[in-house]
Amino acid sequence: MGAEHTEEKIRKTDGSKSRFVAGGVAAAAAFHAVPRSVLGGQGKKSANQKLDIACVGLGGEGTWNLEHCETENIVALCDVDWDAASSSFHRYPNAARYKDYRRMLDREKRIDAVIVATPDHTHAVIAAEAMKRGKHIYLQMPLTHDVWEARQLAKIAKETGVTTQMGNARHSGPDIRRACEWVWSGKLGAVREVHCWTYLPNWPQGVKRPKGQPPVPSKLDWNLWLGPVAKRAYNPAYHPFKWRGWTDFGTGALGAMGCDLLDAPFWALKLDQASSFTVDATSTNTNAESYPEASVIRYKFPARGDMPPVAVTWYDGGLQPARPPEMPDTREHMGGSGVVFVGDDCKMAFGPLVDGTLRGQAGPRLMPEHLTHSKGRPKRQIPRVKERFDWRQDSRHEQEWIRACKQGEQPCASFGYSGPLTEMVLLGNVALLSGGYIEWDSEKMQVKTPKKANNLIRREYRKGWSL
Repeated sequence: MGAEHTEEKIRKTDGSKSRFVAGGVAAAAAFHAVPRSVLGGQGKKSANQKLDIACVGLGGEGTWNLEHCETENIVALCDVDWDAASSSFHRYPNAARYKDYRRMLDREKRIDAVIVATPDHTHAVIAAEAMKRGKHIYLQMPLTHDVWEARQLAKIAKETGVTTQMGNARHSGPDIRRACEWVWSGKLGAVREVHCWTYLPNWPQGVKRPKGQPPVPSKLDWNLWLGPVAKRAYNPAYHPFKWRGWTDFGTGALGAMGCDLLDAPFWALKLDQASSFTVDATSTNTNAESYPEASVIRYKFPARGDMPPVAVTWYDGGLQPARPPEMPDTREHMGGSGVVFVGDDCKMAFGPLVDGTLRGQAGPRLMPEHLTHSKGRPKRQIPRVKERFDWRQDSRHEQEWIRACKQGEQPCASFGYSGPLTEMVLLGNVALLSGGYIEWDSEKMQVKTPKKANNLIRREYRKGWSL
């Protein structure tokens, strides 16, 4: 299942067991103890005890996730590329180091929880293995590489009872909750259209498989990096970062941002209640190897309860919907990414990004903007997640997961919620890669038409890999 390699462990012993603590961080607020079954069989945590956390995948988002968890014990670090992981190794010098997550889970029995921030194609196998061992999971978005994996992870999470969270950090923020409340208040009128757009990809897409066999970097285990994907030669066109554009490894611009930008309409419009819907996709040239440079994907959902049918349209590659006439004619208001709800009575802009990053996002506001004040704020219906630490970066989402782990609860973006969200998002890629149009049956987990698209719902793992 993976090439043999050397693994280094650096430990500091406190007598009874090894403890690994990041220095200089304030202690977490007191929490209630949780049952043994919730902590992977390692026993009950007292109110003041910290979680022992491991991280798999340290070259990108995992670095941020770890920093937001420094209220706890960072006990083990795992990455197939030790050059990419070097900054985290330096920041947490007392944590055990691994290349193979399975060896880490075999040897580090004290681990309570695992952060997984690897490329998309290895999300499911790592998360499933950790959950089956009773470990709580924080898994970066999108939850999985394909639809079947998303359904399976939600099932495994339910069966094991561990605490799970997908890394769509905006879900814990106040703005998305306020956007839902505006919709539910009826102040927009019936919502029949939503438009979501992103400037991504900012990595190569619409390209063919590279030629040649460059040497594998000395500190990279290429076999482990491939994981369940069929063997192919190493190439810097895949790793690092550029993997996102390749169909075998990433999920394209839609996968990278869809679980964030499509989260608001999914939640506000209760799209999880639709047992069937259609997806229609158009794009620049596609090929079997990589996603297109730009695409437009339209999801059409039937009525759900008292909500009418709605069309949710996705744009990427710099494509955008027509600017609503009510929206001020400034670049900063349209932004590189954003969402607009179109109601019968008025429109609502949510999350247009001022500088192309989540840190520049704008909260929900009605259009014309004077309606935001004249209609009056909607009634609060969703509890707010407290910001627990005055840090430079927003750690709310990770800390909500930590709180839930200790209290034996599920946080706001558990796999029970984020699994169906991920399924919806990834069905856009199924439409893209299967000719442009699909009809989806969620209860049967199959494409009704065209039948050939079902080949994209679940990929085949190479020998030795499974969920």
